[in-house]
Amino acid sequence: MRLTLLEPFRTLWAGKDAFAEVERLSGKVYRVMPGRRTLRVEIAGEGYFVKIHHGAGWREIFNNLVRGRLPVLGAGQEWQALTRLAEANVPSMTAIAFGEQGWNPARRRSFIITREIAPAVDLEAYTLNWRESPPASTEKRALIAEVARMTRQMHLTGVNHRDCYICHFLWQRTTAPSGFAEKIVPRLFLIDLHRAQVRAAVPRRWRDKDLAALYFSALEIGLTRLDRFYFLRIYFAKPLADIFRQEATLLAWLEREALRLKTRFQKKFGGQL
Repeated sequence: MRLTLLEPFRTLWAGKDAFAEVERLSGKVYRVMPGRRTLRVEIAGEGYFVKIHHGAGWREIFNNLVRGRLPVLGAGQEWQALTRLAEANVPSMTAIAFGEQGWNPARRRSFIITREIAPAVDLEAYTLNWRESPPASTEKRALIAEVARMTRQMHLTGVNHRDCYICHFLWQRTTAPSGFAEKIVPRLFLIDLHRAQVRAAVPRRWRDKDLAALYFSALEIGLTRLDRFYFLRIYFAKPLADIFRQEATLLAWLEREALRLKTRFQKKFGGQL
């Protein structure tokens, strides 16, 4: 068994069975999946998100493997990813409680509790009307730069997200004085890392999948060709000429993969992204 409790849960659950106590928490349920549910709770006026895993079961594990997907076996993956990101100074959720018990991966019980990031809006919602009402170029470039920087640092520190869409970047608007005007200072947080993988180094295949998901999710928000080049220059930290020469295969694949994902999305849900 593994158990880490920080305040307020260290005091709240002192001398108690944390696995029983987490099941007693009540609040707004955000998601229910096979063997997993996510809810928001309030403790002493503070908001927290709780993910409780009851084990996916062998059937769900095999179904994922047959489809070529790596199954989520518990909260341990997210705990490891958040720990690694914190060490690398990549803004993300703050994990304040984690527990795991049981050796059987199909029945392993686990949970993770993170502090709520509020007020905030995800980038998918924030950029929804960008095509019709473009933001100031300085604000758009600042957000592009921060997404590129965070994604690059995440990969350099050995974490790949596996759901790296713009909806998993939470945005908080902050400003700082800059001469006679205010300068937009983007503050982003990377969230929903329950499928993340943690290694010494991210294999190119998984790095490329994250980049494809990110590109796909930003297809319809009105980014220009120069905006995409700006992202690439910051993510690869190289001159564009070097990127075009060294990453030509990747860039061509990203275009094809983003269109494939778009087609699959439209068949599944219909309409536009």
